[in-house]
Amino acid sequence: MNHRDFLGYGDRPPAMRWPGDAGLAVSLVLNIEEGAELSLADGDEANESVHEVTQPVLGAPDMCLASHFEYGTRVGYRRIADVVAEAGVPMTLNACARSLVGVPWLAQDAVARGHEICSHGWRWEAHAGMDEAHERALIARAHAEIARVAGVAPVGWHTKSSPSVNTRRLLVEHGGFVYDSDAYNDDLPYYVPVSGRQHLVLPYAFDTNDMRFFGTQSFVRGQDFADYVIDAFDWLHRESRHGAKMLSVGLHLRIIGRAARIGGLRTALAHMRQAGGDSVWFARRDAIARHWLQAVPPG
Repeated sequence: MNHRDFLGYGDRPPAMRWPGDAGLAVSLVLNIEEGAELSLADGDEANESVHEVTQPVLGAPDMCLASHFEYGTRVGYRRIADVVAEAGVPMTLNACARSLVGVPWLAQDAVARGHEICSHGWRWEAHAGMDEAHERALIARAHAEIARVAGVAPVGWHTKSSPSVNTRRLLVEHGGFVYDSDAYNDDLPYYVPVSGRQHLVLPYAFDTNDMRFFGTQSFVRGQDFADYVIDAFDWLHRESRHGAKMLSVGLHLRIIGRAARIGGLRTALAHMRQAGGDSVWFARRDAIARHWLQAVPPG
């Protein structure tokens, strides 16, 4: 069993600030998974079961699922990109490589807009229990295909759900990754020892995330999402007067990109921009990682 750290920084967080003496870094993460979900129609071993319909189709192509995912690239992406551009903030695209192979225009548009492309794996799938040789090959394939399609190689990694016990070591061995986001346990980046070196982790979040429109439907209207993100922002912004903090906001093309939900993103961004001022740094995750590496060098 891997060592678990229940203390973290404790009462000794790093004495550092973000660029411009900002106390809070805000990271928008737009997940690109369309076309990488499991689909019998695409030759996969099963159909994906997580989408707006709760009755999965077994043993046959799921045309309903396919249509729901298609909405993300057909409509959701441009809607989200325009709202984010209006706010004047950058994003990290957490992209499955198979998705970008199917919609290369999206990768190229995102790069042209100044956004980061991070690897979300080859397919939209957990890596827990995956054969090591197979996982190594998938990591290399995802890295190479994103670099080919986007014209820029990814330096970040984030597994759907759980990574395997080997994932982090395989990322370090690959050599093309600066950070991963396979953690949900802190409001700041931190280092972990991997294969004799200190590897950087940028924690992600499932609560400040539009995925809560699905499943338990904790979010129903766009304002629910806005209110929750704003509450998280306001609290971390207060705390950041005394020490640096980071807020991750998770987005999905087919979820927040719907017409009844997109206003929640617009409202949240407007609040954060107005209330944060110069004390908040909106940044891509690669920029957060590189600043951390300089401001808090690995020991």
